Amino acid sequence: MPETMPATILITGATGYIGRRLSHRLLADTNHPIRILVRNRNKVQRILSEQVDIHEGDTFDREALSQALEGVDTAYYLIHSMGSTQDYQELDRRSAENFRDCCIASGVRRIIYLGGLGVKADASAHLLSRIETGEILSNRPREIQTIWLRAGVIIGSGSASFEIIRNLTQKLPLMITPSWVRTKTQPIGIDDVLAYLEGSLELGYEDNLVVDIGAEQLSFQEMMAQAAEVMGLKRLLIPVPLLSPRLSSYWLILFTPIPLGLAAALVEGLKSETILQNQAAAHYFPGIRTSSFRESVARALRELEQHQVLSRWCDSSGLQACDIKDFDDPSGAILRDSRTVVYTEQQEQEAVFQSACAIGGPNGWFRYNLLWQLRGLIDKIFGGYGLNRGRRLHRQLRLGDALDFWKVVDLKENKRLLLYAQMKLPGQAWLEFDVQPRQLVQTAHFIPRGLWGRLYWYAVYPFHFFVFTNLARTIVRAARTETKKPPSP
Repeated sequence: MPETMPATILITGATGYIGRRLSHRLLADTNHPIRILVRNRNKVQRILSEQVDIHEGDTFDREALSQALEGVDTAYYLIHSMGSTQDYQELDRRSAENFRDCCIASGVRRIIYLGGLGVKADASAHLLSRIETGEILSNRPREIQTIWLRAGVIIGSGSASFEIIRNLTQKLPLMITPSWVRTKTQPIGIDDVLAYLEGSLELGYEDNLVVDIGAEQLSFQEMMAQAAEVMGLKRLLIPVPLLSPRLSSYWLILFTPIPLGLAAALVEGLKSETILQNQAAAHYFPGIRTSSFRESVARALRELEQHQVLSRWCDSSGLQACDIKDFDDPSGAILRDSRTVVYTEQQEQEAVFQSACAIGGPNGWFRYNLLWQLRGLIDKIFGGYGLNRGRRLHRQLRLGDALDFWKVVDLKENKRLLLYAQMKLPGQAWLEFDVQPRQLVQTAHFIPRGLWGRLYWYAVYPFHFFVFTNLARTIVRAARTETKKPPSP
């Protein structure tokens, strides 16, 4: 009797925080053919692209979605907007409806959805949207089965919640904390989330199922206190009733990499308890033992220290420049500032490219780093990313990576690095590093938006002379220094 071919699995959101990690895990642990639906195939890591079937499109393109779902047995829905636009609830609704309908039409057997913990009666707007998404995906049980996993705060290297806790704990020995930090939730480590997502694939259950997942009950204040203990730090938290959610959001953006919109959504969600409403996890997944909060924090810190951060919260979202192929061509720029630095040895080209890829984050912006930090602070105050977002790894960049308030939108090995500005601007801006055999051409491109855009450009132009000239020269100088180092034994 011939062997049955393993069923095909589709993963949506495969370049996002959860989806990227799940793709790697399923490839390592199962023999299922993996298909991914992404908006830009260039954001898929080369090592992953060689092992999966890539389809370009999104859940608003029903034709592309139907093609991606053809022959699929189980489909993971790992998409949500986190309140990135004013109409995010309507977009979430349409996305879920399209996905459910196309799954049914394509004969998909099971949808696996990762949503958030919460009760509708007192849930925040973004949690309500995620609950509604789960209800939409599972409201036709006679035609398709839905396993709906619900998680609260996810702790892992690069997760938004972990970045908030880590940054606040490391930077503030004394914290004045608002009342919402005492609200109970049930955090869960990213590895445990992935275990439940993988376990749902082969679960022997035929009806719809809602599974709440999480570890011990903790308040945000208790999480920060335990994180400090894991880091070997002593921290004093003083609760006060005065900080409103809006003020708390501004407090968060000054000390963490999270922008105002995301901070506001997270704080709003923490106003209400997000604890398990059922014991389905223990019943249907008895083999999964969730790690404690301390264990999850320790594991995340190890990944940071060992430069093993596979994905970050800002890799893919509904925020500006998520679909990088719409932002990877600055040819329409009206205003430009170019700096050229010549170098003599042709073999330096690779070193110059690597030097350009090492800027930003904890590596800084060279002599005028203070001016960059000031610009980042202004950006944060006006709701942007600022410089707190840093970079994923110390020296390596990947297409789609966040780099402070830039996004990597083009990356050609040893030839070109193109960054798109995600800072608050009256226009669109890029910073390009064109690494040629004997020279580096660094160009700032700008498309102004109306009169204010032009006024902004000419107001900051005098600073460009110092900042951008120093940036280009120091990149080349650093490359020469690196080239002259003796090889490691």
